[in-house]
Amino acid sequence: MTQALYDFPSYSPSFGLSNGHVQSILPTLLRQVTVPFERSRLELADGDFLLLDMLRQPASSAPWVILSHGLEGSSRRPYMQGMARAFHAAGWQVLAWNFRGCGGEPNRLPRFYHSGAIDDLKAVMMELLNHQQAEKIFLTGFSMGGNQTVLALAEPDLPDEVIGGVGFSVPLDLASCAGRLAQPAQRLYMQRFLRDLKVKISAKAERFPEQISSSNFADIKNFRDFDDRYTGPLHGFTGAQDYWAQCSSRNALPDLRRPTLIINAADDPFLGRNCFDCHLGVRSSQLFMEIPTSGGHVGFVRWKLNSELWSEKRALVFANYLLERT
Repeated sequence: MTQALYDFPSYSPSFGLSNGHVQSILPTLLRQVTVPFERSRLELADGDFLLLDMLRQPASSAPWVILSHGLEGSSRRPYMQGMARAFHAAGWQVLAWNFRGCGGEPNRLPRFYHSGAIDDLKAVMMELLNHQQAEKIFLTGFSMGGNQTVLALAEPDLPDEVIGGVGFSVPLDLASCAGRLAQPAQRLYMQRFLRDLKVKISAKAERFPEQISSSNFADIKNFRDFDDRYTGPLHGFTGAQDYWAQCSSRNALPDLRRPTLIINAADDPFLGRNCFDCHLGVRSSQLFMEIPTSGGHVGFVRWKLNSELWSEKRALVFANYLLERT
């Protein structure tokens, strides 16, 4: 696996783009990539549903990549559309799934999604296996979706058709990341997350007033407050600390079942210190980790924002190597 991992050039930003905040914000505001997704609805066993967006190839035997977005993201985000475009152009079929309530429609149940909600990712995999006859599947996740991707790749019942995966800007230690985002320097990001989450909580409070209340939402200042009040109780955890402890993908690193590449930029303003430990005392031989000095959070851009990004090329090289190897 040496060629696929170590001969690929490390990311280097264009002049003026070496700041982690610039890397994190610029593509969100200015990158414009659109692909012709075909949408379908996946009904789930618990009565809820997921919205799936696909790009197919003429050959039904072409391999599939599953793309998982980040917190309050969707398949419409530029990083999802860009990765979909890159894989599809290289001959892959693409499934970009939307977390519950993130595809433009509210989901049916009081619960929504969280960093450890891999049952939904498993349902997406089974959809490809059972109804698309997928022969090879590669997982790609961003931020929260990267955490889910890593957790899924450590599951003992991982389907044989899954050849591996890559995670970008992965919050390996959720408590560490929550602490980082609670700092004053990250206030802009925290306010944006809470603004978007407030809309969903308010809508759910109207539909499920006996289970969810949006009163005094303004008192919530960080993820500890939010996860203690909402994420934990709605998803079976006792609170923020319990949720973070159970769902941090760092816990899964010793148990990875397939080759897993994690790429976390050293200047990522979202990630805490525990997300950069390459020398874990106990780790799977399937784990490969790269820490570019720059790249921000799901950034890795150069000035030609709408061109193929380094991260897209990096994911493709790794995926194609595993495809040839299997």
